[in-house]
Amino acid sequence: MKIIILGAGQVGGTLAQNLANEANDITVVDTDEARLRELLDRFDIGVVTGEASHPTVLMQAGIEDADMLIAVTNNDELNMIACQVAYSLFRTPTKIARIRANAYLNKPDLFSPDAIPIDVLISPERLVSDYIFRLIEHPGALQVLDFADGKVQLVAVKAYYGGPLVGQELSFLRQHMPSVDTRVAAIYRRDRAITPEGSTVIEADDEVFFIAAKSDIRAVMSELRRLETQYKRIIIAGGGNIGFRLARSLESRYSVKLIEYHLDRCRYLSERLHRAIVLHGSASDQELLLEENIEDTDVFLALTNDDEANIMSSMLAKRLGARKVMTLINNPAYVDLVQGGEIDIAISPQQTTIGSLLTHVRRGDIVNVHSLRRGAAEAIEVIAHGDSRTSKVVGKAIEDIDLPTGASIGAILRETDKGSEVLIAHDNIVVETGDHVIVFLVDKKHTKDIEQLFQVGFTFF
Repeated sequence: MKIIILGAGQVGGTLAQNLANEANDITVVDTDEARLRELLDRFDIGVVTGEASHPTVLMQAGIEDADMLIAVTNNDELNMIACQVAYSLFRTPTKIARIRANAYLNKPDLFSPDAIPIDVLISPERLVSDYIFRLIEHPGALQVLDFADGKVQLVAVKAYYGGPLVGQELSFLRQHMPSVDTRVAAIYRRDRAITPEGSTVIEADDEVFFIAAKSDIRAVMSELRRLETQYKRIIIAGGGNIGFRLARSLESRYSVKLIEYHLDRCRYLSERLHRAIVLHGSASDQELLLEENIEDTDVFLALTNDDEANIMSSMLAKRLGARKVMTLINNPAYVDLVQGGEIDIAISPQQTTIGSLLTHVRRGDIVNVHSLRRGAAEAIEVIAHGDSRTSKVVGKAIEDIDLPTGASIGAILRETDKGSEVLIAHDNIVVETGDHVIVFLVDKKHTKDIEQLFQVGFTFF
């Protein structure tokens, strides 16, 4: 697929890396020549220096026969104009744009072929705040990902001493919880992937990915670790778009305090938040944190645009007694360095956003893509089509499907006369046409194999 990416920042660079590794024809456009040279040295891509919305620059990038334009610069207006130019002059089939301002996002009628021709809107701030909200809903989870419109969730937890399943074989889970259906999709032990089987023994400190219906998630988590009590008191550092969105979604259910350094922004926030308390000051101010009872805080969230400020305020909050600390980190090199020490969860906006973008790039009828383990693994929701003659999966039991190495089917969502039915994947379940199949990939290099596996043969009409 020929794809032009506008913007060589963190999102654009991460996307270029992912797509270049999958044998796509990628060209990145940006005004920052040094950044483009850095990407060119690392990946097999093309680069063009210039203004992303200029027709001549887009032509240099090959827009005339491009399959897709992905505009992810930091400027909403530039992204919108580039999509308009691509549509009006070159009829580019698919146009994806990063839009950050709520003033635009709240007016979806703006984005149509008759107005601003953008096919897919991506809002990293919205995706990240929704992601953090799910983590807060499930105390103790390292990652919570939605599939099938939220009916199925994939959850990562660290197994702890004292959990009923720790030291037991996986087959014990079904005996111990006969009324709850779940499947362990993957286990990471000392950063190495282990393919889970019935005889696999869970060890303390294993990172376990399991899939279950949303209503069963908490019950399964209780088998792997001592259940944490629901959070009540939350402090957010940073009143930008992410902090504001999150405070607004949390304030009706939790006690929320939001710390913002800039006074004008504090006024803006206090006028638009109803129950959350807005505090003017620095999140690295020890005296302020102590005054606001940081030792009684369940979750401290550092969500400013400054990685170093986020890391330092998080470490201070943890040292002063915050129960759980989550930190937004833009630099991928920092994520592995800090997570698991005094910082409980490091949140990467690029990895949270990349899955949403990849959903629209993948071939086949793919509904959802989630990037896992800092981009090394993936979870994919794909719709099965065809029949037993034209499909490699329809009409086959899961145990008979020729999955690539390290891939496993976790669950199936099936529409029936009675509504949606969640089927946790067991070997004897037969895939039907129209099923939403959720596949876990330990190594994302096999993504192409999954796409081909679910493609319909030529005899299907």
